[in-house]
Amino acid sequence: MTAAELRRPERLFDGYALDLDGTVYLGDALLPGAAATVRRIRQRGSRLVFLTNNPLRSAASYAERLSGLGIPAAEADVLTPLGVLAGYLGRRHPGAAVLTVAEPLVDETLAAAGITVTSEPAAAGVVVVSFDRTFSYAKLLLAYRAVRHFGAAIVATNPDPFCPTPDGGWPDCAAMLAAVEACTETRAEAIMGKPGEHMAAELLRRLAAPPASTVIVGDRLLTDVSMSRSLGMTSVLVLSGATTPGELASSPVRPDYVIEGIGQLLPADPPSGRPGRAAACRAAASRPAAPATSPGTSPVGSTPDGLQPAAGENPSARALPIAPPTGVHGDRVRLHAHPSRPHRR
Repeated sequence: MTAAELRRPERLFDGYALDLDGTVYLGDALLPGAAATVRRIRQRGSRLVFLTNNPLRSAASYAERLSGLGIPAAEADVLTPLGVLAGYLGRRHPGAAVLTVAEPLVDETLAAAGITVTSEPAAAGVVVVSFDRTFSYAKLLLAYRAVRHFGAAIVATNPDPFCPTPDGGWPDCAAMLAAVEACTETRAEAIMGKPGEHMAAELLRRLAAPPASTVIVGDRLLTDVSMSRSLGMTSVLVLSGATTPGELASSPVRPDYVIEGIGQLLPADPPSGRPGRAAACRAAASRPAAPATSPGTSPVGSTPDGLQPAAGENPSARALPIAPPTGVHGDRVRLHAHPSRPHRR
């Protein structure tokens, strides 16, 4: 991609939703400019939410990880699919027991919310499928029996085909979900993560700003950019994670802005306009009154922080040119071709 095809936002926003894997960090290292960019967003009074489709950690664990990498964060700053899963199950399937194809954190999260977790297919009203590095035929068989024999519904945590990592990526939830859907001939009734409506609603609640004055920043066209489009938010695609320039060129999904990495997210110089009204008001309220000036003089100003890598950042971390599996349609990945049927209740 040429420099002419890259375009950074010319303005500041009242709210920022930042993806994590491939956007803020890759593996165990911050991407260049991440800490400085987050610091500038906060200094200017904008609201900030970290948004991830990765269900392998709790929100509290992600906050601890960010803080350890040099970006202070609290549990309330992070939104994950697990943050909306229990609420969805409680509304849609009250009292139903859940059988999981997942790692232990999913079971623990559901149990903490008062939801019964079972390993008996006949007792399950819902099968929850997640990113599972312990996926096995035994788990698939239990899910198959719960759905095919006893009519359980399928709910998934996220639609991602792979998770970007420094060593080339790991198969993600879409791979496990495709296996369950293939053998049961049943489609998942809902997916919790981006770009789905359930996480979208919670994101808007947390940002508490009009969609037109907010932005989603991420490395995936079919989750981050698609969600921003559906909500009327601005989209910024970073080329530091899952999406390559070639995939962007051939995709019908078009972001508003494309940058090499999060270090180019904010305007290089003070913008000619002003930040959104909410951010401007918050910033003004926190500033002391300016000293009086004599005729013919002007107040002393300050230049914005430079986007220099902070402590803990890895300036050499680069994106891997990982191509996602084919068969993407909408916000889903279909890895089997046979027709599907609705789940039996």
